[in-house]
Amino acid sequence: MNNTGGCSDLEQLERLLHSLDECLARDVPAFTRQLATLKRRSQRGHAVQRGIEKLRAETVRSIRRVDRRRTNAPLPRYPSTLPVVDSRERIRDTISGHQVVILCGETGSGKTTQLPKICLEMGRGLRGRIGHTQPRRIAARSLAARIAEELDSPLGEHVGYKVRFQDRIQQHSYVKVMTDGILLAEIQSDPELREYDTLILDEAHERSLNIDFLLGYLQRLLPRRPDLKLIITSATIDPERFSSHFNGAPIIEVSGRTWPVEMRYRPITGEDEDQKDRGRGQALLDAVDELAAEGPGDVLVFLAGERAIRESSELLRKHHPSQTEIIPLYARLSAAQQSRVFRPHRGRRIVLATNVAETSLTVPGIRYVVDTGLARVSRYSYRTKIQRLPIESVSQASANQRAGRCGRVAAGVCIRLYSEDDYLSRAVFTEPEIQRTNLAAVILGMAVLGLGDIEAFPFVDPPDARFVRDGYKLLHELGAVDTRQELTALGRKIARLSVDPRLARMILAASELHCLTEVLVIVSALEVVDPRERPLDKTQAADEKHALFKDEKSDFMVYLNLWKAYRENARHLTQNKLRKWCRDHFISYMRMREWHDVHRQLLVQVRDMGLSCNEAVADYRSVHCALLSGLLGNLALQVEPGEYLGARNLKFVLFPGSGLGRKKPKWLVASELVETGRCYLRTVAAIEPDWVEPLAGHLLKHSYSEPHWERKRAQVVAFERVTLYGLPLVQRRKVNYGPVDPIIAREIFIRHALVAGELRTHAEFAEHNRKLLASLDQLESKARRRDVLVDEVELYRFFDERVPASVFDGKSFQCWWKKEESEK
Repeated sequence: MNNTGGCSDLEQLERLLHSLDECLARDVPAFTRQLATLKRRSQRGHAVQRGIEKLRAETVRSIRRVDRRRTNAPLPRYPSTLPVVDSRERIRDTISGHQVVILCGETGSGKTTQLPKICLEMGRGLRGRIGHTQPRRIAARSLAARIAEELDSPLGEHVGYKVRFQDRIQQHSYVKVMTDGILLAEIQSDPELREYDTLILDEAHERSLNIDFLLGYLQRLLPRRPDLKLIITSATIDPERFSSHFNGAPIIEVSGRTWPVEMRYRPITGEDEDQKDRGRGQALLDAVDELAAEGPGDVLVFLAGERAIRESSELLRKHHPSQTEIIPLYARLSAAQQSRVFRPHRGRRIVLATNVAETSLTVPGIRYVVDTGLARVSRYSYRTKIQRLPIESVSQASANQRAGRCGRVAAGVCIRLYSEDDYLSRAVFTEPEIQRTNLAAVILGMAVLGLGDIEAFPFVDPPDARFVRDGYKLLHELGAVDTRQELTALGRKIARLSVDPRLARMILAASELHCLTEVLVIVSALEVVDPRERPLDKTQAADEKHALFKDEKSDFMVYLNLWKAYRENARHLTQNKLRKWCRDHFISYMRMREWHDVHRQLLVQVRDMGLSCNEAVADYRSVHCALLSGLLGNLALQVEPGEYLGARNLKFVLFPGSGLGRKKPKWLVASELVETGRCYLRTVAAIEPDWVEPLAGHLLKHSYSEPHWERKRAQVVAFERVTLYGLPLVQRRKVNYGPVDPIIAREIFIRHALVAGELRTHAEFAEHNRKLLASLDQLESKARRRDVLVDEVELYRFFDERVPASVFDGKSFQCWWKKEESEK
């Protein structure tokens, strides 16, 4: 036992252990391991003083880095106009006293921009960064810029951001704004999230798959990271659920809206849905007229989807004077078209929006809201495997969010085109995404992280067991898990690619089929929003330009054609001219850039995995076989003109706009199965059914009929029918029945080949038997008796007792007989 300065080894190690609370969070695990090793060595009587000195020097360096961060930390200033600033002291005290805090307030309270600054002021962000998540990339980038501006710091210095294709942050940055998907991805390389000492999960009320997974993961992690603070921010939607998930974490409420909103109910009358549909248009016109009489101010109308927006736009243009500006707002619009709502204007503006305007985008200047109470909801069916998009009544929480869009600039009015009783009878909260989506990606991610059974994972709201089973079925279809639901080697490779498991499977198949160059382009296109634009007032012109890229056999090839055209023009055009080329061809330049970014990211990933791209152009079959490997459940067979039979006996039609609309092939594969009133096949390609068999061996069902002896082949043959999810890939294929059912095949073989003597063989006994049977037959005829010949049953029994069970055709019989002869 060594002794330095009067302290034993164990006392020195104990002091070092206490000093870890002042080190960078990311250094603590390594220091802890070193301490444990030194302690064991000391207890065994080994000299450890040199190791202690080395570890002490490392901890001092780590503590000094924390001190430097403290010295250089920016000093926050707060705008006095935001409601959250008035609650700053209460927020600070609550965060200090609790590991988890729920902060809820409506848009406009300032919680998103001011919380990181409050954390900085408290001394957070020193031992690790303050991580701040956002559901969308655009929100992450703009939020980082806003916080940096308020801290009077260049973007990327004290405050940076990281989104899927951009990383603008420095090693010494204090605040890192990112999408929740980025934080989720970081768990693989940093399971204890040691990069952070504080995490802010923003917009948790959206209850996306990523948010729910993070909430479950953090519930398990926090006991192992007592130094990590978690702040969950939400609109005033069910904060108690988050609180109970984290053992009664305190809830702080911050006011947002400063003006009252008057609620008016104007239900649509009608005995049936058709009458209500007709009445909905008139009800909208009446509501807008009613609000016009209230005084000046912009109107935000919430509608179910793009079609409703188009129809309402036409109605309002005919009904209102030309100086009224009518603007659509939905997710598929280009960034330039969406930005119109933020531009200054004169006169009255009516914004027709989907639920994207509930929380994702704040439309300025809104004084009035008209709410139809409807939305198109993405809902996956585990029975049919179809992504349904039904129009449904929104929850009370969504209706309240919509009403909250007005009353920001003055007293507001919200007209609901349904009754108050209808409102009160609706679900209180919107169903979380985890309860209405395919869970394959979540299950795969959990398996790779070793998080155990998904049904035992602490989700805020557990997923339906049927959705879990369906997720495993898809992973088995892709070959990512085996029949015992264990992760396969292929599954681990799929998990390494940052795309949907189906798309990852295509990439891995493309590597084997020497078409990775083409498939990477197609997969990256399927990962982003379609760059082709189709403005409502220029649909014909857009269709004509898009026709330049069409392919009569495959909508997937359209992406390749567009990619080649864009890359060719990008090589010799200036950026301004390239933008013009995109505009002229109704292509979104920004989405092309995003497509390019996804492609570049995937290219890096496949190279890291040791996969190489093909230089020679791949053929049609190879490309589409690779695509098929990820879409085995999306096959379709044309059974009537224009009507297709899909897996599990479902009927489909081609999605309007497909390049295969005229020449409808017999067999198709689709990238998506979508239901919006009708069931559609989206992004399709012609295929041959025989391409599917080698890819789907583990999923195929084989049935056999009419087993019979075939003299020429010296085999018992049958007709094979091969189906995949009920679709007949092979109808009547003649196959050797012996390996399928050796018992029945042997029985038929003995009766026909041996008893009836139909086997052509050089075996001596066969020739002897034939001659004997012939002579006995003659004897019977002469004697006019039918009892001389041996009965067929007796003959069958004779051969059955001597011929082994492994013999069921001519080939196996000859092998056995030769062996018998040689042994004699």
